[in-house]
Formats: sequence, C-alpha cells, structure tokens
Amino acid sequence: MKSKSKLSVVAGVMFALAATSSAGPAASETPIDDRSSTPAGSLDAGPDSDADVRPMAGEPDNSERNVRDRDGDTLTPTDQSNAASDIEMTQKIRKGITSNDSMSVQARNVKIITQRGVVTLRGPVKTAQEKAAIEALAKNAGAARIDNQLEIDRDIPSGEKG
Repeated sequence: MKSKSKLSVVAGVMFALAATSSAGPAASETPIDDRSSTPAGSLDAGPDSDADVRPMAGEPDNSERNVRDRDGDTLTPTDQSNAASDIEMTQKIRKGITSNDSMSVQARNVKIITQRGVVTLRGPVKTAQEKAAIEALAKNAGAARIDNQLEIDRDIPSGEKG
C-alpha cells in the first residue's frame, strides 16, 4: 500500500511540474519553425521546409550505393549465416576492425557477411591501407575465400578522419 501512495505522490508532483513549466509553448500554441513561417510538422511544406533538404557538401549520401542492394543479387547483412563458425568469423573480423584505433569511421562500419566460410566485405573505406588491412583480418580469421568489394571513398577531403 505504501508503494502505491508513493507512486501517486510522484505522479502528482510530475503532473504539477508539467502544468506549471514555462519551458515550451502552451498547449494551444503551434510551434513555428525558425526558418520559415510554416508551423513545425506541417504537411504544407514550402521551398524552405525540411522536406527539400539535401545533404550538404561533405555529408554522406549513400543513395547511389544503396540502389544496388534493392535487386536482391547483392549480399546484405541479412544474408549472414547463422552457423556458429560463420558468426564467430564475422565477430573476429569486426573485433579486429573496431579494436584498431587507426581505422576510420567508415572502415568501422563496413558490411561483413559470412556464408559457409566465404567472407564478403562491402562498403566504403578511407584508404587502400584500410582496405588491405580489413582483407588481412578476414584471412587471419580463417576465411576460405574473400569477396572484397570494399571501395576507397574519394569523397573524403584530405585531412579528415572520416
């Protein structure tokens, strides 16, 4: 019974704080997006709305790369085998990548798909050295064959870690 009354008190205090808070607009007000006169969340999106936002220079846009995954002919992470040996191999490769502080963010996010000992590596990496290092990790993990589809991303400005 005591815990029920404590819960009621806590709920009452939270309700009172929420009702008296002046941190946000009143419930009857519609928030306005600072960049236009369109209310935030409005379906009537004008030319300045977020609906027309495109990546800025230097922002990742993988749309073109992702198109090839739609046809079903390309392996994706959902094709990863559930065999214990394949899962273990994928884990060894991923651990090798993530434990190496010199790997870029892109390299840390490559796709690793293992099926019956065959490792497929896909995605962008920053340098040829990263591409070679990831392939070496797959060899050291015991891959029977490696399908290295890693791409060196030419879009990264020099000097950026990625």
